[in-house]
Amino acid sequence: MARSIWKGSIAFGLVQIPVALHAAIKGDSLSFTMLDKRNFSPVGYERVNKKSGKKVAWQDIVKGYEYRNGKYVVLTDADFARANVKATQTIDIQAFVDAEQIPPTYFDVPYLLAPTKPGQKAYALLREVLKREGKVGVAKVVIRTREHLAALMPQDDLLVLVLMRFADEFRDAGELDVPGHNLKGLGVTAKELDMAKTLVKGMADEWRPERYHDEYREDLMRLIEERAKHGELNSVSAEPAPKAEARGANVVDLMQLLKQSVSQRGKKRGARRRQVKGSPRKTRSGRALRKAG
Repeated sequence: MARSIWKGSIAFGLVQIPVALHAAIKGDSLSFTMLDKRNFSPVGYERVNKKSGKKVAWQDIVKGYEYRNGKYVVLTDADFARANVKATQTIDIQAFVDAEQIPPTYFDVPYLLAPTKPGQKAYALLREVLKREGKVGVAKVVIRTREHLAALMPQDDLLVLVLMRFADEFRDAGELDVPGHNLKGLGVTAKELDMAKTLVKGMADEWRPERYHDEYREDLMRLIEERAKHGELNSVSAEPAPKAEARGANVVDLMQLLKQSVSQRGKKRGARRRQVKGSPRKTRSGRALRKAG
């Protein structure tokens, strides 16, 4: 695995588990360069002194907090570490809570935790206890000069640390106009509710993350490769963007749309069963799909 981005320990009670933090997300997203459309030269980000207008080298840049208007307190990397040594070296577990109690909106960026050799036993012990009890460790950790709320959770053989958002970061949901729970007042009938349940049950499946991929990214790459293949380099397309069809359901046709959806799901399931009974299909990686039971 790549070099760790942080080393410290998991602390709960008097137990300390030395660990290394690794990025869980690969940096393979599409990267675009800003260009001047007149000659397709790259347009860069300039580090310019606002008073002199001259460029500033990286080694001459420091971090400053504007304490008063135009007056700054300058901090070095050593200052950030000195502010709270324990906080910069510890995943400090505050409490253990039931995993399902945390709303998904709180979760942000995942990281993988691996123990160093002295921490193997304690790491395995904590992982197994969290699994068996269905608990998540709610912790605080400082990464790159900022303190984060985080969730420590087991995943297969790993302990995963997911950075979270603090409660005061969320906007007041009361500002939004959302329907209440009085379904009758909203015109939702018992038949519509039953039909919607049927549709949800018909679409129920196991969580298989390998089934899902970034289709939009693939389509963009296909477009880029096609343009390059046809020699369309250093050119700006004048094609108008396609308009998406307006889709929606009003109260009158909601039941009909639900029925059609249930019917279509049934046809798809039937076709899938017939396909599985024949010769096994191949995935893009060449592996045969497992037959349905």
